[in-house]
Amino acid sequence: MIADGLRVLFCGINPGLMTAATGHHFARPGNRFWPVLQLSGFTPRLMKPSEQGELLSYGLGITNVVARATARADELSAEEYREGGRLLASKVARSRPGWLAVVGVTAYRAAFDDRKAQVGPQERMIGDTRVWVLPNPSGLNAHWTAATMAEEFARLRVAAEG
Repeated sequence: MIADGLRVLFCGINPGLMTAATGHHFARPGNRFWPVLQLSGFTPRLMKPSEQGELLSYGLGITNVVARATARADELSAEEYREGGRLLASKVARSRPGWLAVVGVTAYRAAFDDRKAQVGPQERMIGDTRVWVLPNPSGLNAHWTAATMAEEFARLRVAAEG
C-alpha cells in the first residue's frame, strides 16, 4: 500500500502468518499497530486491518522490509534483511514519502546495517525522505506499552505535519 508523496510510509518487518492469510498488515489480534495509530492521532478512529486502504486518504501507507511471511521475525536471515533494506530504499526513492517509519529497531539495524540506531528520528535520509524508527507494535514487545508507543508515534506525527 504505497502511493506517491505520502506523509508517512510505515514499514513493518515482514508479514506474519495472519497477515499473509488475510492480506492485511498487522492483522494478528495482539498486534498494537492499529490502536497505537489512533492513540497517536494518525487516524481519527480505531481502524481494522481490513480497512488498511483507508490509510491512503490520511496520506499514510504501509509496506514491509521483507516480503516473506514467517511466524516470527527471528526466522529471517541477515541477508533477507539486507536485501529488504535495498528494495525498501528503491521503493522510497520512487514514491518519495515525507517520512519512512520503520517499526522495529532491530529490523532497521539489520536492514540498513546501522547497529547503533535507536528509536526516534535517524540521520539517514533516502533521497529527500527522512527516516524514523518506531517501536515494534507486536504483542511480544513488552518493553513498550500502547501508551508509550503512542507517544513515540505522536512525535513522528507532529514532525510529519511540521
